[in-house]
Amino acid sequence: MTTNSEFVLRNARIVLADRVIEHGWLAIENGRIAEIGESGVPAGSLDMGGDLVMPGLIELHTDHLEAHYMPRPKVQWNPVAAVVSYDGQLATCGITTVLDSLRVWREEGAEDVDGQAGVLAEAISTARDANLLRAEHFLHLRCEIPMPNVVAEAKELIGRPDVRLMSLMDHTPGQRQFRDEEKLRDYYRGKGAGMTDAELDVMFARRLYCKETYAEANMRAIVALAQQHEIPLASHDDTTEENVTDAIRDRVAVAEFPTTLEAARGLHEAGIDILMGAPNVVRGGSHSGNIAAIDLAREGLLDILSSDYIPSSLLMAALQLPLRAPAIDLAAAVRTVTKAPAEAVGLPDRGEIAVGKRADLIRVHVAHHVPAVRSVWRAGHRVA
Repeated sequence: MTTNSEFVLRNARIVLADRVIEHGWLAIENGRIAEIGESGVPAGSLDMGGDLVMPGLIELHTDHLEAHYMPRPKVQWNPVAAVVSYDGQLATCGITTVLDSLRVWREEGAEDVDGQAGVLAEAISTARDANLLRAEHFLHLRCEIPMPNVVAEAKELIGRPDVRLMSLMDHTPGQRQFRDEEKLRDYYRGKGAGMTDAELDVMFARRLYCKETYAEANMRAIVALAQQHEIPLASHDDTTEENVTDAIRDRVAVAEFPTTLEAARGLHEAGIDILMGAPNVVRGGSHSGNIAAIDLAREGLLDILSSDYIPSSLLMAALQLPLRAPAIDLAAAVRTVTKAPAEAVGLPDRGEIAVGKRADLIRVHVAHHVPAVRSVWRAGHRVA
């Protein structure tokens, strides 16, 4: 990290929350934005070469850490080293604040990283305390509601000061994201070493049993736990009117990846922020065959983007939104990856370039419609 507490960036396209300054300058003092200007550039400034300067990106839902911790099936890497590697990738993608999405459940027979939330949470803390991290890390607890031990496992983590979001998840075959059970089978056949149909039959039967046996009580307990600790709640893969009604009842703040236009409209009308996947925007559609994020954007139903499983997609998607949804200008597109997610999880000190805000900034060069992050500052310190 650089330690210069006062500097000026000039000759930049500065993306504010409501407009873009085409040839501006930006003064940073003691980790905060001190002044923004369009003329009379102070002496000794750093030339940005006409590149974009925008707020550091804020990521609410990425489980990409697991790919660093378990790079191959049944191969576990040193957890602190995995966190540092993952963090470096986030920073070079322009992400300065991240909610690491940890799976708060165990599932017999699954090859995914299950039951490792405590290990990874401690690894994040260890790396943070040792000053090994470039981005600022918080936790997002992904609670698979039908799993028998999800409440006990959530209680083990809920008291941590870095928990900022909890999501209510349910991957039971035949509903929500995987209403088409065959798509869920394709998903597991393609993961890692793959699963046979016989193995999937056993897994699906077990998931259906768990939903019937535990889901209702677990849902009430997890919602109560989040409300007790004043942690915002996210719903996940809302599909039907019933799902929307449940989200409203549970006072959900963010709806992650609604799968239908009808659900998205109901959530929007209820004042719930809608989060969609940045890969969905970049690819032009959902890999699961659900509603395309760009269709929701064109309907005015998109509030927040998340990189989900590809960190570099967050910046790419934000810059592509104005090209694919003409009613969305660059400032509005950038809000979906900065100001909107910051507000959703109670981080008002960041997410926009404004006097007094934290100087989390990125310099972005774009060529051939591909963005490259050239510089990253967190609280005024150069981290990449």
